[in-house]
Amino acid sequence: MRNKQEKRSEETKKQILQSAGQLFANKGYDAVTIREIAKDAGCSHTTIYLYFKDKDELLHQLSMPSLQELHEQLQNISAVKTVSAEERLKDISREYVYFCLNNRNMYDIFFNAKSTRVDIQAPELEINTIRLEIFALMKSVIQECLPFANDEHLLAISRIYYYQLNGILSTYSYQHEPLDVLMERLSPTFDLAIEILLLGFKEKLK
Repeated sequence: MRNKQEKRSEETKKQILQSAGQLFANKGYDAVTIREIAKDAGCSHTTIYLYFKDKDELLHQLSMPSLQELHEQLQNISAVKTVSAEERLKDISREYVYFCLNNRNMYDIFFNAKSTRVDIQAPELEINTIRLEIFALMKSVIQECLPFANDEHLLAISRIYYYQLNGILSTYSYQHEPLDVLMERLSPTFDLAIEILLLGFKEKLK
């Protein structure tokens, strides 16, 4: 059974993470300082260092569980070989859009704070490793759709595909419509966008 000190320590750590998440979402990761987080959390900045090495570790603790869960969900979709690669790409796209809109206050932090280029082989931060694994998974399914694309074309095409997903997110991030209702209403349009994108890629690669 935990004693009062352990409970208090756990609550302090939870409050620091909550304050960091809110401030990152409202102001952006780069603009927020450890002192601001401490003030919002009601503790000293030295207290934060008892629990977290630095701001990067706060980003890691906030983001990794959600990104790992998303990666696992996308892996499960990708592994279903009873449907075409194009259908799996549509499913992956909808899952990604749903995840980001369901985390609309944090998805920019999850994917963009301290991010690196998608063609970096060995990123320093673990959070960038999982981000790149998500991108690589998407790219592998695109490659199944376009097996004749060389590596250079495949990377460019995968980037364009990813740009489209984030265009969808920027369009619907401020919608107040319930997410499940929005996804039901717009999924056919999202699927059509993937079909048209792939048709354009195939035509370009001829």
